[in-house]
Amino acid sequence: MAIITPKYIAELEPYEGGRPIKEVSRELGIAPEKIVKLASNENPLGLSPKAKHAIDECINEIHRYPDGNGYYLKRAISEKFSIDSEQIILGNGSNDVLELAARTVLSPGDEVIFSKHAFAVYEIVTKSAGGIGLKAKPTDEYGHSLDEFLKLISKKTKLIFIANPNNPTGNLIDKAEILKFLSRVPNHILVVLDEAYDEYLSNDAKSIALSWLAEHKNLLISRSFSKAHGLAGLRIGYGVGDKKVINLMNRVRQPFNVNYIAQAAAIASLKDDEFINKSRLINDQGRTQLEEAFKELRIEFITSYGNFISFNLGDETKAMMYYQHLLENGVIVRPIKNYELPSWLRVSIGLKKENDVFIKYLKSFM
Repeated sequence: MAIITPKYIAELEPYEGGRPIKEVSRELGIAPEKIVKLASNENPLGLSPKAKHAIDECINEIHRYPDGNGYYLKRAISEKFSIDSEQIILGNGSNDVLELAARTVLSPGDEVIFSKHAFAVYEIVTKSAGGIGLKAKPTDEYGHSLDEFLKLISKKTKLIFIANPNNPTGNLIDKAEILKFLSRVPNHILVVLDEAYDEYLSNDAKSIALSWLAEHKNLLISRSFSKAHGLAGLRIGYGVGDKKVINLMNRVRQPFNVNYIAQAAAIASLKDDEFINKSRLINDQGRTQLEEAFKELRIEFITSYGNFISFNLGDETKAMMYYQHLLENGVIVRPIKNYELPSWLRVSIGLKKENDVFIKYLKSFM
């Protein structure tokens, strides 16, 4: 007997992340310690020492169920950003928050708007709920054109995803532009502002969207502990929005969706500003290092505000040749054909010595 599944589920393409070090090691016979992974926008410094200590302290409690409501982590987020705990929802990574948003507001046939070169998960969560994804035409620099978003809004629109900075292109939208956009979006449409890379922004560029929540009840802000906080393996993120929206999202949230160790590590990491500042400094230095290499090699790249840079190799065949050459020399980067950028690769910004290895083999192939 064949399993019957909705057409929109059968047509889904699974998400493909950056290749794991152990997988590449098995496949190519390269010792794991000789592999440089620059494919998944992870923090090359690892995790906060305070978070590591918190993990060590609570490891003997993992036979207990976690706090399903995440009281202490919500309180820590609330105190850090001066928001009400009832405005916060926790997720198994910020991806979970994105999916909860889609499951909360979408019915089959509803429309969702996101940019053409935006995070792949937007389309996945849209289709998995039976929604129809509409891709807004990008700017000339491959970023979000919010005017194009407005053109796509219809009576069927229920959800809008905006990434700032955007993955995989790294573009940043001006704060005033986003605020103006919000004022023009009908208030029954949920707008998800994905700020997974906000910690990497300069103080002047940092988001102030949390201050907009009182006026814009249809705004949901998504944040992650996977990037600058270095907790990608623990899968922990959160969303902030209007209390009524958060209440509805909690109705579809899985119980115990955030594990005990992740909650403890996230609380400690929120208190380690020194680690976050150091991570941003290392990232700024690495970005400059990679940009200078791309300029020297006359390789087109997109100015990025995240912890990664996407660069263009001219055509898809050449991009995959470069990718394979780097891989065979123990450097993992990310092809982004699935983001409709087939001639591009994306490299995460690593430590100086990791960036050096990437640049070395990039040059050797040229």
